[in-house]
This record gives sequence, C-alpha cells and structure tokens, in this order.
Amino acid sequence: MKPSALLASIAFALLASAPASLAQTAPVAAPAKVKSKTLAIVLFPRFETLDVFGPVEMWGRLDDYEIVTVSEHGGTITSAQGIDTVTDYSFDDAPQFDILMIPGGMGTRTEVNNPVMLEFLQKQDEGTEYTTSVCTGAAVLAKAGLLDGRKATSNKMAWSFVTNQDNDVLWQPSARWVEDGKYVTSSGISAGIDMALALIEDLEGREKAENVAKVAEYIWNDDPADDPFAVEVAETN
Repeated sequence: MKPSALLASIAFALLASAPASLAQTAPVAAPAKVKSKTLAIVLFPRFETLDVFGPVEMWGRLDDYEIVTVSEHGGTITSAQGIDTVTDYSFDDAPQFDILMIPGGMGTRTEVNNPVMLEFLQKQDEGTEYTTSVCTGAAVLAKAGLLDGRKATSNKMAWSFVTNQDNDVLWQPSARWVEDGKYVTSSGISAGIDMALALIEDLEGREKAENVAKVAEYIWNDDPADDPFAVEVAETN
C-alpha cells in the first residue's frame, strides 16, 4: 500500500472511532431536580408588569418551588403595559398551591368586585404556606376577607382605594413590606422585589437571599420599615 493510502486509512479509522471515544469520556449531565412545591402568580387583565416579573426574577432561584401562573379562565392575559402572558392554569383546573401571590395594577379595581376571584383566593388560602401580594393586590386580598385583623400594606399612591376595601385590616402606612403570619404584603410595584427577597430569606436563609440579589445586581432594601414613600400617604387621603 502506498504511504498516502496508508495515511488515509489511518485517518479514516481515527475519525470513525472518535465519536465512540468521546461518548465514553463525555460527562453525563445530572438530571434536573424535580421541584416539589408550587408558587403561583394570579393574573388578571391590566395587572402591573413589574409587580409580577420583578418577584419572579428573584423567586426563580428558589430550590424547591416551581413558578406557575393562574387566571380565571386560563389562556392569555394582557398586562397594563400590553405584555401578554399565557397562564398555566384556570381557576377551575388549578391544584392547591403552596405559595400564592396576587399583583396590583389597574385591573384590581375590577377584581375587588369579582366574586369568582374572591372565592378562588379564599379557597386557595386554606392550604397555602404563604399568601402574598404586591402593590394594590392587597386590596383584593382584603376584599376577600383574608387580611382581617392582620397588619398589611400597599401602594401609597393608591392608599385610599386599598384601605377602603376592608376596615378590619391593620393597615400600615409606613412599610416597604409587612409580614403577619403567613401573609406578606408589599408596597407599590418595585417594593415587590424587596418583599420577594425577604420571602427567600424566610424560606432558604439570609445568605441565599443576598446571593440572589447580587446575581441580579439589585440593591436590596432589606428593612421593611424603610419606606421612602410613606410621606405621600397624607397627600393621597
């Protein structure tokens, strides 16, 4: 056999055996961890976009919670800013969730008078570990009677609207977020991110919460009493 033919035969043999060799030495990917709990975001038309996706950005790093969305009829829900989100469940086919969060937005003005929404929240609340809200989502929780006798807060720009939903709530006019038992409510819009990190701290510890904030390059306001917008309350009532 000519040298050139011999070299070609050797090269072909090496190429033919390469995939098998690589397959034998390539590391096997670890199976994805199955998350055993669910954290559900309740969506409705004209929800506030950051109320949802700010906390979701943080909660997405929880080790044991799958994040899902739910709405009254399922399907696509459009935010106040025109962002469409396809929900995972309708109220009719939703399982029991471990953590529930309802955002705010102009749509809450409708939802406080939606008996189907209020009944769904009441039913889910019976089995949740935490029931939470961002911004005027607290108005809907209050209207459902879930915050009676509890401390809670909300968006200071919509203070009168929210607090008028239920006089039995111990409304806190100066709070970035409030925890009372399993109920966690935040002030307006961006405050939901601070609340979300606080919930991570409750669930998985301070170090985890700080790391999540660092990865997001977010400066966490970790003091719930530090509410730079509390002064606005007097001007809106």
